[in-house]
Amino acid sequence: MTTARANGAVGLEADVIGKAPAGSHARDRAFKALLISLTSVGLVVLAVLVVTTFVDGAPSLSVSFLTSFPSAFPAKAGIESAITGTLWLMVIVGAVIIPLGIATALYLEEYANADRWWNRVIEVNIQNLAAVPSIVYGILGLAYFVRGPLSLGRTVLAGGLTLSLVVLPVVIITTREAIRAVPPSIKEGALALGSTRWQAVWRQILPASIPGIATGVILSVSRAIGETAPLILVGAATFVAFNPTGLDSPFTALPLQIFSWTSQPNEDFKALAAAAIIVLLVILAILNGVAIWLRNRYQRKW
Repeated sequence: MTTARANGAVGLEADVIGKAPAGSHARDRAFKALLISLTSVGLVVLAVLVVTTFVDGAPSLSVSFLTSFPSAFPAKAGIESAITGTLWLMVIVGAVIIPLGIATALYLEEYANADRWWNRVIEVNIQNLAAVPSIVYGILGLAYFVRGPLSLGRTVLAGGLTLSLVVLPVVIITTREAIRAVPPSIKEGALALGSTRWQAVWRQILPASIPGIATGVILSVSRAIGETAPLILVGAATFVAFNPTGLDSPFTALPLQIFSWTSQPNEDFKALAAAAIIVLLVILAILNGVAIWLRNRYQRKW
């Protein structure tokens, strides 16, 4: 009898636990339908924008468009200086954020004492800086890089340093996540075999986290080359009929060229802006594709 009662109690408990409240399935279906509807609206709007851009800009795409400088005449205008300036910015941003971002992340993850108040302050501020609007960094770049202590002027170096500030917190955060993804047993095994902390970090942890770090860096550079507001504030030109020849050269970039052409009343310039948007989208798609390929090709499944 005791066994029968126990079995009956277990069965009753299973029925109670497995039975969903009345109306919960209907609410779940309604919420799922709402999410699908909202997602569909966003995708449709995005698709319309992309298709419209390609329809308007595709006729203007040509070799001469890619190899000509901006002009007051739409038929002669091109984006060579804008592409060159964008490449300069990519190189500068990469040269700044890769060493600084990785070094900061390694310090916070492997060397910093979480009990020290200054380390906690650094971590909180990095999280906050990642959410700061880019125009604030543009003001900072104007104050310190263009006119401030460095007095670099309206040069490609000032623009690159400003964009580096925009994406550096993101690189630090993504690098820390990549380091955390490495199993602790890797480090513990290296230390148990007699390695110093630096040897364990340099030879084991860092190589194992390279795919995640590379993905974060590439996506951060992609974000940087799409920024417009910081470059406007640091004084990047909207009409440059020559390529930058050094770090102290004036420059323009694809987002600025697009902004300039969309401000023109002539509809032909708006078609050129659409063509420049297509070029920028292709560059961003290539960078994002490389990031996805690196992640899928080299990321380990621990």
